Amino acid sequence: QVQLVESGGGLVQAGGSLRLSCAASRSIFSYSVMGWYRQAPEKQRELVAAITRGGSTNYADTVKGRFTISRDNAKDTVYLQMNSLKPEDTAVYYCNGFAGGRHSWGQGTQVTVSS
Repeated sequence: QVQLVESGGGLVQAGGSLRLSCAASRSIFSYSVMGWYRQAPEKQRELVAAITRGGSTNYADTVKGRFTISRDNAKDTVYLQMNSLKPEDTAVYYCNGFAGGRHSWGQGTQVTVSS
């Protein structure tokens, strides 16, 4: 069973930074797309950032210029560098991998940004 394990969440003040990591139990090169989603209380899960096997990236408008997604194929890990964090970034962040028409999800990591 494929596993995606997130880490790096926590409590940070507004304006601060965090880096999330997503470690995969198999080669991340096998995923055509890997991404980070988030879900705030009483809101739908939304795409934050995605990166293709070829390295193309896509970001939600709300995080453009502040967040950066990257991947290290040698370590089978995807990262989300989050800078200039805002209270509205508070959510559970989930790692996602898409391969063979199926989505795989991690268990999520909480990010809380205090004002």
